[in-house]
Amino acid sequence: MTKKRTWVLLRGLVREQRHWGEFPDEFRRYFPHDEILLYDFPGNGARYQENSVTTITAMVDDLRLFIRSRSVTTPVHIVALSLGAMVAVEWMSRHPDECAAGILISTSLRGLNPFYQRLLPSTYPAVFSSLLIPGSIRHKETTSLKFISNIVAEDTAKREMTIANWVRYAEQCPVSGLNGLRQLLAATRFRVPNKCPNTPMLIMSSNADKLVSPLCSKKLANYWNLPIVTHDTAGHDIPLDDGKWVCKKIAHWLNDLN
Repeated sequence: MTKKRTWVLLRGLVREQRHWGEFPDEFRRYFPHDEILLYDFPGNGARYQENSVTTITAMVDDLRLFIRSRSVTTPVHIVALSLGAMVAVEWMSRHPDECAAGILISTSLRGLNPFYQRLLPSTYPAVFSSLLIPGSIRHKETTSLKFISNIVAEDTAKREMTIANWVRYAEQCPVSGLNGLRQLLAATRFRVPNKCPNTPMLIMSSNADKLVSPLCSKKLANYWNLPIVTHDTAGHDIPLDDGKWVCKKIAHWLNDLN
């Protein structure tokens, strides 16, 4: 009998747990006996009135408080996207006994790749205007979808449903521009650890990522000699564009580990 696992799902910059969309349900179909925990960083989601922290280390500290508050038995398995994957790396580095495995999706680490690969220059105007300039929520969310999705963004029905949901989240739990900048500061300051965490890790990326260069994931995989799986057509948010693919790859990787 397979031992029950606890999975912690970590989102990226200025995003909350609801932005996982249908992915948690898809994940449960692949791992029906496991527990899934969704978490919001300070400043996001239900915690939008809190101040975001400005270091990845502080994010890990907050996450560990959340884990303890839920009386979770560690070690846990982690699925982490973008900024969330940086937090996962720091968590695994500082507290390896608390982490059983990490799935790092579409991430980048300072010290391995230049800034113009960690955030592609074509996105600069949209990213900074979204964080700093007041404007139509729908326009901002439509622009965000264009940069992080390829498959959903090209499906009219899915695109409109996704944007409508994101607009609702932003209206209910608005992330302030200052909190967005604080999270961006944390991401840009975080450097690759000197030593590879002693935790099994799988890296996922997409060749069609329009936000972060896929070279970042490839460089990390080579640097730490980690397995990497690459999607050909999904955007930066691979779980949004092809959640089934993500689940299948994780399941296959876990089987290989065992």
